[in-house]
Amino acid sequence: MRVVAAMSGGVDSAVCAARMLEAGHDVVGVHLALAQKASVLRESARGCCTIEDAGDARRVADRLGIPFYVWDLARQFRDEVIDDFVAEYAAGRTPNPCLRCNERIKFHALLDKALALGFDAVATGHYARIVDGPAGRELHRAVDAAKDQSYVLGVLDADQLSRSFFPLGDSTKDEVRAEAASRGFAVARKPDSHDICFIPDGDTLGWLRDRVPGEPGDIVDEAGAVVGRHAGAVGYTVGQRRGLHLSRPAPDGKPRYVESVDVTRNVVVVAPADLLGIRVIEADHVRWCGEPPTGQERFGVQIRAHGAELPATVAVTAGAGGERRLLVTLDEPQRGVAPGQSVVLYAGTRVVGSGTISATAR
Repeated sequence: MRVVAAMSGGVDSAVCAARMLEAGHDVVGVHLALAQKASVLRESARGCCTIEDAGDARRVADRLGIPFYVWDLARQFRDEVIDDFVAEYAAGRTPNPCLRCNERIKFHALLDKALALGFDAVATGHYARIVDGPAGRELHRAVDAAKDQSYVLGVLDADQLSRSFFPLGDSTKDEVRAEAASRGFAVARKPDSHDICFIPDGDTLGWLRDRVPGEPGDIVDEAGAVVGRHAGAVGYTVGQRRGLHLSRPAPDGKPRYVESVDVTRNVVVVAPADLLGIRVIEADHVRWCGEPPTGQERFGVQIRAHGAELPATVAVTAGAGGERRLLVTLDEPQRGVAPGQSVVLYAGTRVVGSGTISATAR
C-alpha cells in the first residue's frame, strides 16, 4: 500500500515510519506545518510543530531513505482547532483540542489530501491498536496502558479506521525508544511533547485572556451568596480549586471548587466537593468507530485523556433534529466533569464511539 507516515519530529512517529517501511509499504514521510508562525526551537517538552521538529523528521526520513514533504495545514488548524478551542471556552465549556485535531486535521484534512494524491492510508505514532474483527476493523486500547491514546482517537469513524495504521499499539514506550536508538535515530531520547501544542508556555488561562474579552464578575457559592470576584469567567473549569482567591471563607470550613461557569451571567459558581459529583451525562456530536449500538447497553466510559475507565449504562437517543445523542448514567458519581469534554465508550479494550458532553446532572 502507498502510505503517508505523519512525522511530527518525535520518537514515536519516527519508529512508526520505520515499521511501516519494514512491513513492505510504499512510505512517504509528511510533516504537518500547523503553526502560522512556527518557532525555531521547542521550549523543553512543551509544544510541537517547530522548525526544529520539522528538521528532526526530515533527518529520520533521510536515514530511512523515504521521500519527505512538509504540508501546510496551518489555516485549517487555526480554523478547526484553535478557533474552536477559543469559542468553546468563550461559551463556558472545556474542550479537548487533541480530539478535534485528530478528527478534523490528521484524519480528515490530512487523510483527504493523501487520498486525493493517490495514497491508500495514513500511519501515525499513536499508541492504539487496530484489530480485524467480525464486522471490520476495530480500534482497541494499546498494550502500554500508561501511553494508551485510544481516548483521543475515539472520534474516528469506521471509514477513517479502514485507512489508518497505528503500528506502535503493541509496544511499550521503552521498547519504542530502544528501537529508535538501535536504528540510530537522533530523536531516540527526545522528550515527549505535552500540554496544548499551540500554548507552548503552558499558561492556558493567560493565553485565553489575550483572545477572549472578559469582564470582572462575581464568584458565588451554592446558596448564591457572593464569596469573591473574578477577572473574567473564561478559563475557569469545573472542579478547579486553585486560583479562586475567595474573599469570604466558607462557613463550614470546607474548601470550595468550581461547580459551574455561567458566561451569560458572567458568574462562577463554587461549591464543596460533595456537591460536585455527577452521575448523568448528556452528549452530542456522536461518532461511532464501527457499528453503533442500539437501545441501552453497559459500557466502560472514559471522560479524560488519562482518566480511569468507569462503568456506566449508556442509552442512544435522538435529538430534536434527529441527530444521535448519548445519555450516560455512571454507576458512581464523578467530579470535574464539564460540558465540552468528550466521553468515550469502551467494550473491553475496543473503542465503540464517543460524544461531546453537552450537559451534566447529579
